[in-house]
Amino acid sequence: MGSFEGRTALVTGASRGIGLAIARSLVDRGARVVVTARKADALAEAVSALGGPEVAVGVAGNAGDAEHRAEAVRTAVDTFGSLDLLVGNVGINPVYGPMVELSLDSFRKILDTNVVSTLGLVQEAWRAWMAEHGGSVLVVASVAGLKASPLIGGYGVSKAALVNLVTQLAVELGPTVRVNAVAPAVVRTRFAGALYEGREAEAAAQYPVGRLGEPADVGEAAAYLLGDGAGWVTGQTLVLDGGALARGPG
Repeated sequence: MGSFEGRTALVTGASRGIGLAIARSLVDRGARVVVTARKADALAEAVSALGGPEVAVGVAGNAGDAEHRAEAVRTAVDTFGSLDLLVGNVGINPVYGPMVELSLDSFRKILDTNVVSTLGLVQEAWRAWMAEHGGSVLVVASVAGLKASPLIGGYGVSKAALVNLVTQLAVELGPTVRVNAVAPAVVRTRFAGALYEGREAEAAAQYPVGRLGEPADVGEAAAYLLGDGAGWVTGQTLVLDGGALARGPG
């Protein structure tokens, strides 16, 4: 896979899990990264794990805060001189249960964090750098946005919106910027723990490859879609599910 030498990435929600794995895959290929998360202590640990301030800088804050998004974008440009790669990974799922019982306030919060803040981040990066210089954007969606997702329907609806947002942005921002998404199934992270902890073997059995996803699986796919090797790929959502959707129901 190609090199990202001389390029700068901004990866949101990157103190652990999928976001950190994506940042790691980019740094390993020569990129400098700005990473964001809510908790400053966890973010500092991530920066250290990525190689320290020469290759990674953290900006703590809430993804729903426009000032935080502007600061993150500004930090990339001011610290490393560009913003070539943008990864929107922030996502929340604070409630479980059927859609007919879902608090509308909770649903608004899910949509605002998962969808509205992602669009706001892309807008900020476009205005600050990418409109003039180009770039590549990756959004972390989910297989929950591609089918019914019992008990996490609000989250699934938000991820379906992201899949469509990617197609809209790919058309609007091309040919200057490419925009794609990944849609993972269950990946072994703290965020997804409720979906497999205590029954991992049962959960893994639904996947033809025989295991759950690992954060590095998503990191490798992200590096491909962001890189020059995917130069003729835009508006696409790459499903990362160990073959589960191919198997179909039952």
